[in-house]
Amino acid sequence: MNKDLTVGKPLGVLWKFCLPLFASIIFQQLYNIADSFVAGKFIGDDALAAVGNSYEITLIFIAFAFGCNIGCSVIVSKFFGAKKYDSMKTSVYTTWISGGVLCGVLMLAGLLCSGALLNLINTPQDVFADSKLYLDIYIWGLPFVFFYNISTGIFSAMGDSRTPFFFLAASSLANIGIDILFVATFKMGVAGVAWATFLCQGVSCVLAVVFVFLRLGKIKLEKRAALFSWKILGNISVIAIPSILQQSFVSVGNIIIQSAINSFGKSVMAGYSAAIKLNNLVITSFTTLGNGISNYTSQNLGADKPERIRSGFLSGLALVWILCIPFVLLYLLCGKPLIMLFMQDGGSDAVGYGLELLKIVSPFYFVIAAKLVADGILRGAGKMVKFMSSTLIDLVLRVGLALIMSKSLGTVGVWWAWPIGWSVAMVLSVVFYLTLKFKKSPPPENCA
Repeated sequence: MNKDLTVGKPLGVLWKFCLPLFASIIFQQLYNIADSFVAGKFIGDDALAAVGNSYEITLIFIAFAFGCNIGCSVIVSKFFGAKKYDSMKTSVYTTWISGGVLCGVLMLAGLLCSGALLNLINTPQDVFADSKLYLDIYIWGLPFVFFYNISTGIFSAMGDSRTPFFFLAASSLANIGIDILFVATFKMGVAGVAWATFLCQGVSCVLAVVFVFLRLGKIKLEKRAALFSWKILGNISVIAIPSILQQSFVSVGNIIIQSAINSFGKSVMAGYSAAIKLNNLVITSFTTLGNGISNYTSQNLGADKPERIRSGFLSGLALVWILCIPFVLLYLLCGKPLIMLFMQDGGSDAVGYGLELLKIVSPFYFVIAAKLVADGILRGAGKMVKFMSSTLIDLVLRVGLALIMSKSLGTVGVWWAWPIGWSVAMVLSVVFYLTLKFKKSPPPENCA
């Protein structure tokens, strides 16, 4: 059901709204974790390295889907908070249309350039074929990724974080079973891993889109909302393009780091692939919570209640720090068994490399969590220059330090680049948030 985030105590509102978002992204990450688990356990370390290698490139495509999600979500939140439902519906339709066009362009570029991208990151020849196979199948499923992300952004904008959770929980659990069926029973190898993800993402996407249409149909208007608005597309783009650039820059940075990782050989590649999936489970989860805080900020600004945002920041910070505790303890105390979920050989050098990464970065989850909460408010308030500034500084530091320190410290130098970049960027994001001045403003105009 739709939920108004502009009423009630901010702590309670954010907890009820954000916890289903958190659970949803955990299940969404199970797609990637299941792929690596099945590849490593049922095929071998080479397959795990191939899936992990392709994963860094898929993040570029996900960045565009995420940008459409957050751009639509922020604008829809403002119209929903202001109760301007005609413009809200037009925002939804406009995002679907423009997102579909963007998706088609990316699919064409991806299918034509997948081999070149894999060569660019120094993919070893013995895992190149499997990497390309996995990546090509993933690209064919991009429409599912795009329209699912846009649909979840719409649900979140209307205060409903539960419905996407149910879709993802079912499809993610099904993905694990189908992964094992295709690989262990049908012996489809890496292709089986990729096709299982394709099928399950397709089901969750179709369900999400159908339920969005049903939800919008319950909102009655005096006249039919316009299907497209250039003005609304411009408003969405102001939020979406910086978000896409930010995520794309991060993905490109990760690809550069992946290139450095590849130079150390397959054992480091496999260990990094396993550990980075566990790390991304946390980072992506907190990023999604930041998106929820963006929706909260946007709805309250649309409803002309800026005074609720300060308490929202403190409530969001309390939420993410509480969630940090079990992750940090789990990775520090149980890192090896978790890494072993993806490995066949308990004595593999890859396990040691993966464990090394987790032990270095996990204590700093409290730092990156604070940054992402502040970023959520900056984005929800439309302060995209400040939002991008801290993120790009984080990226430049992480990539630059990883390349420099890897020469003298080896893999340890790469791993330490994460905490250093996070720490500097967190300080900037929090300072940017603290210096924001929220003032009452007229509700957004109808743009339909």
